[in-house]
Amino acid sequence: MLTVDGLHVTYGGAVRALRGVTLEIPDGGVVAVLGSNGAGKTTLLRTISGTLGLHKGRVEAGSVRLGDVELTRRDPGQTVRTGVVQVPEGRRIFGRLTVEENLRAGGMGNRDKTAKAAAQQRVYDLFPVLAERKAQRGVLLSGGEQQMLAIGRALMASPRLLLLDEPSLGLAPRVIGQIGEVITEINRQGTSVLLVEQNATMALGVANDAYVLDVGEVSLSGNAAELARTDEVRRLYLGHDTDEPAAARPVRPRRTLSRWTA
Repeated sequence: MLTVDGLHVTYGGAVRALRGVTLEIPDGGVVAVLGSNGAGKTTLLRTISGTLGLHKGRVEAGSVRLGDVELTRRDPGQTVRTGVVQVPEGRRIFGRLTVEENLRAGGMGNRDKTAKAAAQQRVYDLFPVLAERKAQRGVLLSGGEQQMLAIGRALMASPRLLLLDEPSLGLAPRVIGQIGEVITEINRQGTSVLLVEQNATMALGVANDAYVLDVGEVSLSGNAAELARTDEVRRLYLGHDTDEPAAARPVRPRRTLSRWTA
């Protein structure tokens, strides 16, 4: 579905944020990108979503293609219309708007009323608490509910590819587990997912494939479950003692969706 090939990105023409990054997201897949702060994860999402220029970033070389469509020359609105939608880091909802108004804002580019209604029902099916609180202002929701709303607002655009930037940030472990369940269900319903995360346990538990970014370069890549068993990933991202046999701590299997009540 999406191919990133030899991507070099700078900020201000001086700071090199990505150095020859190459990765692929298969149609119907979930791909995780891991890395510490400053590794280039958010820059990668900005480049794919068309928002890089808003942060004074520039593609120096390489390409990002959705099928036959080159995305690096498109603005954010055009990128959304191709079917690529990003959920930014930090649950950036419209706090003064109600849940329902936030969702309507997410679907503004969709002129098909039937499709828009179906997308809203999908969101309420995924997150029943949002249906219960659709008249409540976003600022009054809990952190977990705000993350639901941020994801739901993106789903209103009926994306082919959903970009998630650190969806577990600042949330309780129980809620993080529920996020993983929701990502799995969204993917099961036909949406491909690119998940940028520092929480490697959750990310590798839901992803098919994974890449590790280190100072703007891909240092590791492969099947998510296999990467979770490598000494480097276990030591740096999973907090495991590499003297313990890798098979002793398998990656958490996918779980079925349960009601998210946080």
